[in-house]
Amino acid sequence: MDLLTKIKNHSATVGVIGLGYVGLPLVIQFVKAGFGVTGFDLDEEKIKFLNSGKSYIKHIPGEDIKALKESGTFKATTDSAALKGMDCIIICVPTPLTKQLDPDLSYVLNTTRTIAKYLRKGQLVVLESTTYPGTTDQDMRAILEETGMKAGRDFFLAFSPEREDPNNKNFNTHTIPKIVGGYTKACLANADALYSSIVEKTVPVSSTRVAEAAKLLENIYRAVNIALVNELKVLFDRMDIDVYEVINAAKTKPFGFQAFYPGPGLGGHCIPIDPFYLTWKAREYDFHTRFIELAGEINTSMPYYVTGKVGEALNRQGKSISSSKILILGLAYKKDIDDTRESPSLKLIELLSEKGAQVDFNDPYIPRTKKMRKYDLKKSSVPLTEETLKSYDCVVVATDHSCYDYKFILDHSQLVVDTRNAMNGVVKKGQSNLVKA
Repeated sequence: MDLLTKIKNHSATVGVIGLGYVGLPLVIQFVKAGFGVTGFDLDEEKIKFLNSGKSYIKHIPGEDIKALKESGTFKATTDSAALKGMDCIIICVPTPLTKQLDPDLSYVLNTTRTIAKYLRKGQLVVLESTTYPGTTDQDMRAILEETGMKAGRDFFLAFSPEREDPNNKNFNTHTIPKIVGGYTKACLANADALYSSIVEKTVPVSSTRVAEAAKLLENIYRAVNIALVNELKVLFDRMDIDVYEVINAAKTKPFGFQAFYPGPGLGGHCIPIDPFYLTWKAREYDFHTRFIELAGEINTSMPYYVTGKVGEALNRQGKSISSSKILILGLAYKKDIDDTRESPSLKLIELLSEKGAQVDFNDPYIPRTKKMRKYDLKKSSVPLTEETLKSYDCVVVATDHSCYDYKFILDHSQLVVDTRNAMNGVVKKGQSNLVKA
């Protein structure tokens, strides 16, 4: 039986490499669709959680993971040798940046080398990790073809960018349209059939490079527009104009305007990182991506701007950062999730600590920090009580979790620096302990 037939009758086996915020939702959808699924990850803790039917990601309900275990069609493993038994292999590993802001494709390429050890004829290999155009049909293909097999003839190769937005109430893995690009027409046909079995709509494109470029465009569009409002935030602050009131007024226009909002910096696995993949690749074509680089400069400067606002606010109270206790509210990169990847809160803690402040954090979804590529804070979330709030010289709202009682926070804090407009509507007339940043 050929692969396309196996995919269409759901008898194909699916292997998902990387069981994080992208890979795990995919696993759930493939199991729901009736496929036999194996999840691969190097983290033994994740494997233990999944095989015991427990979730380790806040917005993914434990019932969904319990259903994986009870399905009898899913297993999680660290054993890469099981890849040989997979008909379809999907790669969902990180694509971070180096300290020099160059692409770090080590996870993708090392994973590809592992797949090559077990590659057999008729398999489909799909990359979902965001990267620059050419990664799939050049870098990955070269590694896989070292086996003597040829892409499009002996095995199939495709790129389908992840579009996850953790805890989005309106869209999920099943409802978000899925871009799919194949190395050849046969590669596209197999990959499109695979994703068509779990999503409402696929968007086939002419090549893997178009699919890779489309994902970068999505993220660059957001990064540039966020940089614009961040720059205007700083300007309007000097002009004593409320940027949020300006945005709310502008978005009443029913066409030609989309609202973006400022913040203490960019976070997450896409927006702070992905634009630089195209910037790096552009050098190969003797091209300078000025918009992308300028947006990056503005967005990465925001934690420094917030740190300056904290210093100014403390100075007005006769205090200095170096002798102050500061509480960061929210360690996640956005509201109501437990994801700290590239969170601006981490940079704020670093900057304030470097200036001599004692810095703690509270996040109801993150009881303690974990070691990351850039940070190893070794901190635990402090309780958010009246006594705790009063003990800090400054409270910085870095992530506007919905569960926070902002009136309670404002009423019991000596000073609040709000980077998310979270205090809008709760401040009392004449209340002077609030600073917007």
